[in-house]
Amino acid sequence: MVANPQSGGGLRPVDLARAHGLSAQAVRNYEAAGILPAAARTASGYRVYTPLHARALAAFLALVAGHGHGTAAAVLRGVNVGAPDEAFRLIDESHAQLLDDRRTLEAVTGALRDLVPEPPESLPGPTGGFVGALAAELGIRPATLRKWERAGLVRPRRDPVTGYRRYDEADVRDARLAHQLRRGGYPLERIASVIAQVRSAGGVEPLEAALREWHDRVSARGRAMVAGAAELETYLRAREREEEKATA
Repeated sequence: MVANPQSGGGLRPVDLARAHGLSAQAVRNYEAAGILPAAARTASGYRVYTPLHARALAAFLALVAGHGHGTAAAVLRGVNVGAPDEAFRLIDESHAQLLDDRRTLEAVTGALRDLVPEPPESLPGPTGGFVGALAAELGIRPATLRKWERAGLVRPRRDPVTGYRRYDEADVRDARLAHQLRRGGYPLERIASVIAQVRSAGGVEPLEAALREWHDRVSARGRAMVAGAAELETYLRAREREEEKATA
């Protein structure tokens, strides 16, 4: 029978795995990927992990929740090879992306809130309004509406007799939303994505539930980042203590 490394203060792969509901093979894979520091080996070739490895694993799993697997793995690899600044840069980029997502959410929410329903008499009739009328309402040039059409933001029909563009109620809604977001500085590609969501949801009202879910995801990710930072700091301090012992 192979001796239990715990008898000498060490931990087996299964010991680390059980604490997080993982398989022992997953722990070995994390070590091979550089997410965990290299483990010592017994004379028989068995891996022996330490509480430092347990800290590394806890930090990695906590970072995954907020930053994703790829970034979390790169952060731990950076720390383990003695390049903490690279790890911090990756974390900064992830935080910047979350802030961008949060600002986009706020802009979309604000834009939808500003889409005040128009009285029936002010809305286009069954055949819709022409480009000039809609452009005048929004305070933009007709050329801008045509540019938005090429980008997929509006989809006017053509009058079968004159060939002129006609904008129905949905087009007016999309144009107003695009106008609000453009004033907020958002690029056409991102606006097109938002408008596609509005269309697939069947209008602005159904999208409100999706926006609430989006808000919850953004908040959850922000909190997960805080938790990941706490675990990473614990791991960094543990590494520093081990380094001090090694040089003492």
